[in-house]
Amino acid sequence: MSSSSRKPLLICAGVALASVAFGVVSWQATAPGDTPAKPSSASAPEADAGTSELLKLARRESGDKLAVGRADAPVVLIEYSDFKCGYCGKFARDTEPELMKKYVEDGTLRIEWRNFPIFGADSEAAAKAAWAAGQQDRFAAFHAAAYAEGSKEKGFGEARLVELAGQAGVPDLERFKKDMAGEAAAEALRKDQEEGYRIGVSFTPSFLVGGRPIAGAQPLDAFESAIADAKARAEAPGAAKR
Repeated sequence: MSSSSRKPLLICAGVALASVAFGVVSWQATAPGDTPAKPSSASAPEADAGTSELLKLARRESGDKLAVGRADAPVVLIEYSDFKCGYCGKFARDTEPELMKKYVEDGTLRIEWRNFPIFGADSEAAAKAAWAAGQQDRFAAFHAAAYAEGSKEKGFGEARLVELAGQAGVPDLERFKKDMAGEAAAEALRKDQEEGYRIGVSFTPSFLVGGRPIAGAQPLDAFESAIADAKARAEAPGAAKR
């Protein structure tokens, strides 16, 4: 199914609300500095059931080119983002590097990226380009270049994407262009989009931290709190290992 036939009203969120398809939790985006996003008022058993289902979305594939961190890390953060989204760029520049230093490097956290383009053709082209850069192990560098201050204002036409790939150190730019235009890139994008739509993602950035939702460009301490909670749950006696 094409992405255009699935799209609801989509926004890059500072403030928004989306229901998760499992019906037991919700994303609530608040402006940076406001109260961090919290699960809905579902009862504890219902919330636990929803978290368990969302935990299963962590792929934990050792060869995932769009992930960083140990495959067996106790906490997985899944990020649904768009390269044209300003709040996604804020997270990428201000918050993600701190999470990398504090949690990924010590083995606590794994970050898995999901391409979730919602702003049209340029967004989709950038998503495919990021995937193509990843095939040559340059996803992280491409991600940084595409989210650099002022980058999205230059657009994501083909020439610009090749320029970004060069900045990211992609070694074979001809292969990059073929991969970007190929069916494998389109299929990877469809997989990520369908996963997001299935669980109710309708704006970017949206996150799952240990199976629990966080929406919008939340401050660092919101992620730190969510990671600490997810780690405690993962390491509790009898916790499901995923």
